Parts: sequence; structure tokens; C-alpha cells
Amino acid sequence: MRKLLAVWAAKFASIAGRLIGKKSSSTPGVIALKICPDLIKILSKNIKKGIIVTCGTNGKTTTNNLLNTALLKSGYTTICNNLGANMVGGIATTFAQACNIWGTFKADYACLEIDEASARRVFAHLTPNYMIITNLFRDQLDRYGEIDITMDLLNEAISMAPDVKLILNGDDPLTAQFGQNHNAVYFGIDEQVLPQIEETKEGQFCAICGEEQKYHYYHYSQLGSYYCPHCGNKRPNLDFAAHHVDLKDAMKFTVNDTKINLNYRGFYNIYNILAVYSALSTIGLPSKNFSAMLEDYKPQIGRMEEIHLGKPVILNLAKNPAGFNQAIQTVLQDPRRKDVIIAINDKANDGHDVSWLWDVDFDKLGLANLNTLTTTGIRLYDISLRFKYADIEITEITPDMRRAILNCLKTDAEVCYVLVNYTALYSTQTTMLELQKELKQDGEVTANV
Repeated sequence: MRKLLAVWAAKFASIAGRLIGKKSSSTPGVIALKICPDLIKILSKNIKKGIIVTCGTNGKTTTNNLLNTALLKSGYTTICNNLGANMVGGIATTFAQACNIWGTFKADYACLEIDEASARRVFAHLTPNYMIITNLFRDQLDRYGEIDITMDLLNEAISMAPDVKLILNGDDPLTAQFGQNHNAVYFGIDEQVLPQIEETKEGQFCAICGEEQKYHYYHYSQLGSYYCPHCGNKRPNLDFAAHHVDLKDAMKFTVNDTKINLNYRGFYNIYNILAVYSALSTIGLPSKNFSAMLEDYKPQIGRMEEIHLGKPVILNLAKNPAGFNQAIQTVLQDPRRKDVIIAINDKANDGHDVSWLWDVDFDKLGLANLNTLTTTGIRLYDISLRFKYADIEITEITPDMRRAILNCLKTDAEVCYVLVNYTALYSTQTTMLELQKELKQDGEVTANV
């Protein structure tokens, strides 16, 4: 009876939340767990084939949702927290919303994105069969602290699921170390792809002995073919290795004799796709039509999301140094004349400490065929100061995102990139969609600047 009441309460709270304009992806689960603390543990027994969790600093939402799409395309039933509510409350909401009115459901797999700092709390409620770890970078210093704290939390979580199969990014020395005493497979990119331009590295020191690592080549941040000249630690042998990478038009590469051709943006997405391919192969599912499984995938909000406003406007979430550096790299790879808008907030979900802005290679935007640069957001003056020290001229500083986009629509640039951190994401997308609606109605933007 407690389980049934908890499910009904979660469903009612979800409906009520949506009526007042909330996403209701976490609070309903928090309410449900107060009624039935064992709700997740009870409902997880309805998963017939396996629970797959995805952790990591960057890419976990995309990887989790790509994996869910591939499983659905393969004919399996799933439950998935595809909105990204990745703490205990969000997991409880996901399970409760999957239930019928009798408080039950049936699914072959659960695809669950899990916040790396919350994994140990989630694992107290369920035991995963497979665990993907995408990468580890510094993120929200006032919440997570330095990377070694996150690594300790993940080690604690993994120890709670001793039989879990780990699917690890072998190119990331911080992630690969989790496989040393566990059942693990590794994915990575087994060739040099990008120019070897110096950039900020997160994990510069060997995870075993603490000495500085060296690289045969690197891809971005600390990801690459690393080795330690002092203790001999090196990138593990890759079970799923990408070769023949071609980023000129669509994203093309080969992994274990499977040719992959997808119209995705961003070099970092190779890792997300590799993680999904590795997970499916590890589970034992065929991957003959792998590209076809993913070609209809619709990215979540702000993952290189393109909205046409008379010219393409591309919205991208970048919430830490590694994410911003990859977003900048994507902008650099686009040869078109471009306007760039950057919005930085410092609300609780962003992290109040914005000192990480000084670890981003913003100076590279000076090489991006830049037409205009606009800064906005709550911390618009912090990001503007950062560009001053990068010796890049700012066209406009404004707290108004709508004004910033409208001004970019009036220029002769071919494309506009809007790079935002977390709490600026949804409001920015709303603004873009409103402008798109106005364009469709009137044939031109009629709002006053």
C-alpha cells in the first residue's frame, strides 16, 4: 500500500508541477520516497535484463539518451531519465512515472544517468549491472571540490556494486584507473585526429605515482594516448577503438570493423557514440545497423541545438573548462563568418564559484573568423574581464539575451553560436523559440530591441 501511495503521489505531483510550469523531474520522486523509502529498490525488480548507469562530468546526458534510443530501436522496452534528473529524487520520479495505476511496470532495461557525486546514494537503492564512465573534469568547484574528491565518491559507489561491469573511457587517465581492480572494458580514439595545440589539461599527473604524464598524442584536456615515464602506467589496451576519423562533413569513423556515419557536431561526440557502441557490445547486442539506430536521435536541449532564425543559431551548453574548450573547438572547425554570444550565470546549479573561467582557452576564439562577440548573463562582467585579458574585443555587453540575439540576426555573419552554462540554457532556448515563432508569423522579427 505504501508503494502504491508513493507512486500516486509522484504522479499527482508531476501533473501539478507541469500545470504551474515546472519540469517536475525530481520533486515528485522526493515526495514518493518520503512515503515509501524503498520505492526504487522495489520497482527496480521490474527490470528484466539489466540496469545501465552512466556517470561522468561531460556527455552523460547525451550518452544515456543515445543508448536508450539504440535499445528502443532494437525492440527492447526501457525506462530512462532522459530529462537529466540524475540524483535520487530524479531516479525515483523516473521509476514512479513508468508505473501504471497499479504501481507496477515491465521493462527490459533501465538507462539511468547518475550524477557522479550522488552515485553512492543511488546505489544504496539499486544495483547496476553495467556502468559507463565518460570522463572526469573539474566542475562546480564549490559543490564537487577538486577531481580527487569526485574520484573517491565514485570508488565508494563502485564498491557497493562489486559485480558491475565497467565501461570506461580509456583515453581519460582519471576514468581508466577505475578498471584496475574491476571487470572493465575500455573505449577510445586510437589515432591522432586534432592539431596538437597546447590547452589546459585537468589530469596532468599520473593516477598511480603522481608524477607528470606524457602523451604520444592528445585529443583535448587530458584525453589521449598517455603514459607515465616514471612508473610505466599507460593508457590501457582499447577494446573498442575508433579509427579513420573524418570530421569534414558528417562524423565518420570505424570501430571494430563497424563503419559509423552520423550527422553530429562536435569532436567530443565521438566519445559519446563510442560509449554507446561499447555498452551494446558488452551487453551482447548486435550492432550491425548501429548508425541507423542513432540517426533519428534528437539531442537534448542545448547540445549543439540548431534553431533557424533567418540564419542558423546554434545553442550549446558548456558548464566547465573542458566543455567550453570543446565548444570553442567546434566553433573553430566551422569556417563560416560567425557571431558568438556567451552567457555565464552563477546560480546554485551552476556553482557560485566562477574562477573556472580563467581555465578556459577563450583566447582561441580570436582565430574563429569572428564577426561579433557578445557577453551576457548574471556574471557578464566576469566573462567580459576574461576576454579583456585574452585580448579579444567585445562588441556588446548586455544583460538581455533577447537583445543579444536580435542584434546578431542583423549582422552579415553566416551563423551565430550561443554558448551558455546551465541555468542560462532553458531561458535562452525559450527566447530563441519565441523569436522563431515571430519569424514564422510575420516573416521578420518585429520585436523592438
